[in-house]
Amino acid sequence: MIVNYTNKGWEIITQRAHGLLAAQVAMHWAKKERPQRWTETILAIAEHDDARTELESDQLLTPQGGPLNFDMQLFDPDHCRLMFHNSLSKSRYIALLTSMHMVFLFKKEANTNPLVKPFLKEQETLQKRWLKELHIDHDEVQRIYRLLEWCDAFSLLLSKHDVQPEERTIEISTGPSGASYHLISEGSQLTVDPWPFEDTSFELRLEKRIIPQLKFKNNEEFKKQFLAAEVEEITWTTAYRK
Repeated sequence: MIVNYTNKGWEIITQRAHGLLAAQVAMHWAKKERPQRWTETILAIAEHDDARTELESDQLLTPQGGPLNFDMQLFDPDHCRLMFHNSLSKSRYIALLTSMHMVFLFKKEANTNPLVKPFLKEQETLQKRWLKELHIDHDEVQRIYRLLEWCDAFSLLLSKHDVQPEERTIEISTGPSGASYHLISEGSQLTVDPWPFEDTSFELRLEKRIIPQLKFKNNEEFKKQFLAAEVEEITWTTAYRK
């Protein structure tokens, strides 16, 4: 989950809500730049971290009793295996992109966690096999994965409130073609430079929960407050700047 501290308490955005926002971004990508397996690509983007819901997890709190932000979590073999099997049950293509994303996320732990290197080696072996079976070359799958990572980065910027005020730019990520894209806030609107989308204007939506309690005795107490919290919707308009 994504955790933001606000003057009303903890703002909680689930991983699946964040993934859905990333898929909304992808849905507007320029048609001529879309991969051939577009439906599967959208599903991979939406579900790139769908192993468990927050209510199924037992790792929700920091040692101090606050909600655990996603970037505080380390490699969890069980979580990754579940994510792997869930994606493979849909298609090898979705499993391939999900596998690439797991490698991207956890390779930084390879020298500090002995469980990571065998997992990465296994995933890289599977990726080579799937590429051969799916008749996709290495450069093409890298281009497709960069789209997933780009939409993920865009969604995270919005979910973490990292968009800069007063028309200052913030880099999103490197896109499929290798170009660098920047996100700009113009009053109540967002724009991207250079503009990579098919539509000249569209809306994005994200659900959040505000939990006023700051400290929790255990996971079950947090889950109870999570379920009791009202769901609010954040909306953004994204438009082309001439």
